[in-house]
Amino acid sequence: MITKQNQHHPKSWVISRVFTLLLAVTVTGVYWTAPNEAALPHAATISVVAGGLHNPRGLNFGPDGALYVAEAASNSPAPGPCGPQATGTIVCYAESGSITRIDITSGTAERMIDSLPSLVSPNGDATAGYGVHDISFQGLGNAYVSVGLQSDPRKRIDSFGENGGRFARLARFNPSGSFSFEEDLGAYEVAANPDGHAVPDSNPYGILALPGKVVYTDASDNSLNQVKANGRISTLAVFPDRVITRPNGTTATIQAVPTTVALGPDGNYYVGQLTGFPFTVGAANVYRVPADGGVPEVAISGFTNIIDIAFADDGTLYVLELSKNGIPNFNPGRLIQIAPDGARTEIAAGQLRAPGGLAIGADGALYVTNRSVSPIIGEVLRIQL
Repeated sequence: MITKQNQHHPKSWVISRVFTLLLAVTVTGVYWTAPNEAALPHAATISVVAGGLHNPRGLNFGPDGALYVAEAASNSPAPGPCGPQATGTIVCYAESGSITRIDITSGTAERMIDSLPSLVSPNGDATAGYGVHDISFQGLGNAYVSVGLQSDPRKRIDSFGENGGRFARLARFNPSGSFSFEEDLGAYEVAANPDGHAVPDSNPYGILALPGKVVYTDASDNSLNQVKANGRISTLAVFPDRVITRPNGTTATIQAVPTTVALGPDGNYYVGQLTGFPFTVGAANVYRVPADGGVPEVAISGFTNIIDIAFADDGTLYVLELSKNGIPNFNPGRLIQIAPDGARTEIAAGQLRAPGGLAIGADGALYVTNRSVSPIIGEVLRIQL
């Protein structure tokens, strides 16, 4: 899931390495003020809504009230053409991704769309596989999906054959199960190269569908981009490299690695970052980006490896972290509630394992994909506060 050349590590190394391995808060602005005390655990009732999922990542509620989950990849007995990712890791083409629909009332789940493009290891193992990453609905019919890559888009066909062009794409489906590949986000990376690094590298990740446009984060290109209804793609913001101080006093240059975008109560975009190597605890931020694009500013700091964010109707922000203690220490993940007054609370402390996506239901419960880098035992949890 990443992009161009870092000072010492390619961008692609960042999320790619994350998935290969198993795969103080400062508040500014209108909606939050700095908390006066440390986060405390919050008692919650947790239940499993669906299990046996394949690398479950982003999830969202559709207009029918059902919960839709992007499953990146399952194990594949006979993967197709193979090629290197930017890290040098060899991955192979498969068609083991899927979209699963969960009726949260009855508890039934079905894979309504399968055989979607995925990337797995040469032996077919899909642990921390790549494929569809996130889902967002627009109106009553269209659902948009980000299809990742984490490599140089110019090499897609050479590496993965004629179907390689299905990666680094925006895709769309409707409730009937019709699925189509839309704008080529990888081609935009090659042509525009928003973050200006030496080698093109694209990994579309978080996605937000709005009237007349779709906004997405490219985790490899460190950018927030939008696709208008006419197909025109443009860049809203670029997240620059930062110099951070590690606990031992040494410094490191890290890339942002934006993984998620949400529309805030103030009409601006909020973007969470995973951060790049060395994944220092407390170095990740939630950024605010003007609705029309512009220079991102830090809205909230003090996180570690953000993988998703979501706003409740009352303006409360929930921040989901792939790892609480810094990659590769995946267990536990962390879910933080940030009230409009800035008070923050840890939810379901110690009970998340490499979580990958977050959605808020009409019932007020939080729905989280858990074990998001497992091709066998991924699950969706319901967390009732």
